[in-house]
Amino acid sequence: MARRNAVLLLIAAALAIVPLLMGFQGEEVFGGADGAAQTLITEIQPAYEPWFGPLWEPPSGEVASLLFTLQAALGAGFLGYYLGLRRGQVRVRGSGGDGSH
Repeated sequence: MARRNAVLLLIAAALAIVPLLMGFQGEEVFGGADGAAQTLITEIQPAYEPWFGPLWEPPSGEVASLLFTLQAALGAGFLGYYLGLRRGQVRVRGSGGDGSH
């Protein structure tokens, strides 16, 4: 069991480290939907003016990615907690409701 966990840990570490070592050349690979939408809108309607701008713009793409990742992690954590809580409640109800096993 410990060997299996060690192998899984190495695979997870490799999945995290390898993309960092593969430097990106040229244009930004993960530009996002906002940039693509802006490009398409200016192609269709070159005189388009946005109604408003962002309240705060991150100082760099890395900070924006960090905030997006943090938001995704918090959402996944909340969802995992909620689903685990509901599963536990279903198990307690199914075992007689007294909490003893």
